[in-house]
Amino acid sequence: MIIPPIGSLAGELAGAAAQGAAQGGTTAAAGIEPAGAATDVQPTGGSSSGFGGALTDAISSLESSQLSASQASQGLATGTVKDPEAAVTTVEDAALEMQLAAQLRAKATEAAQTIFQTQV
Repeated sequence: MIIPPIGSLAGELAGAAAQGAAQGGTTAAAGIEPAGAATDVQPTGGSSSGFGGALTDAISSLESSQLSASQASQGLATGTVKDPEAAVTTVEDAALEMQLAAQLRAKATEAAQTIFQTQV
């Protein structure tokens, strides 16, 4: 079960309450529909929603930056690059992105280990 952020949940409830009031409908709780009456249910998976989607997008961005850095470095090595400064900048940006990803992975691993070692 995926729990939505509280801010977006409050916004959805306020929007539903305003919509219910505008339509003249009355419900037991402000804008909350009875079970089975939800018509705009959206799937929780996918590449653009939630933490998993953000992680997938970040990894694909990292992969594309590494690919462009590889192409730029090959161009520098063969001498086919018209703008060597841009190629070096591309390679350095990709290196920084990889360092950031490695640091994030290390912090996430450390946090997971801390959670697993927590005694209840």
